Amino acid sequence: MTNIKMVVFDMAGTTVNEDNLVYKTVQKSINQEGFEVTLDEVLKYGAGKEKHKAITDVLTACTNEKNLDTAADRIFVKFKEALEKAYDESDIDTFQGMETFFEKLKKHGIKVVLNTGYDFKTANKLMQKLNWRVGVQVDALITSDDVVNGRPHPDMIQMAMAQFGINDSNQVLKAGDSEIDIIEGKNSGCGITVGVLSGAQNRQQLETANPDYILQNVTELESILF
Repeated sequence: MTNIKMVVFDMAGTTVNEDNLVYKTVQKSINQEGFEVTLDEVLKYGAGKEKHKAITDVLTACTNEKNLDTAADRIFVKFKEALEKAYDESDIDTFQGMETFFEKLKKHGIKVVLNTGYDFKTANKLMQKLNWRVGVQVDALITSDDVVNGRPHPDMIQMAMAQFGINDSNQVLKAGDSEIDIIEGKNSGCGITVGVLSGAQNRQQLETANPDYILQNVTELESILF
């Protein structure tokens, strides 16, 4: 048994199985503006980030666009519209065993927190599709709209810690499917950082952030925590 009091989970690709729909939509929205970026490039440079920043970083790394801010603003507006439509039309589900795992964490007195690079509207739409509610399946939802600085800054995790009166970051575990999730956890001083292979990035990409563990899926945390 560890001394972990709170687990902070990323959403898409970590707890929510949406087959990289968000990053496919980022790719489509960028390419509709006349660029040619691959899904692998989007995953490499954009995974886990607030989505306007993700678009900006992909454009910076993969194109010769001079007016980055203008292009990113334009693409971001179209992306949000396209993602809302895509989520409405797609079957989104949790990874197998997520709700049961959440229940086990709660029974052991561990807070279950979701944090995400999505804005509140998008995250809330996902929650509704999954029939998840704060105070029921999860204890808190922290989105990019709730903080000044998104990942890899520690703001979202620090906000969750403050909400539950946790002063020692060693009592926090951060799990996510991207390098930037792990860096966020390390920047927050989390006692354990975990990368999962169920989403955006592969083992080699996750290893660059030096997580404490790399797991196939997040429910394997049970063997670490209990």
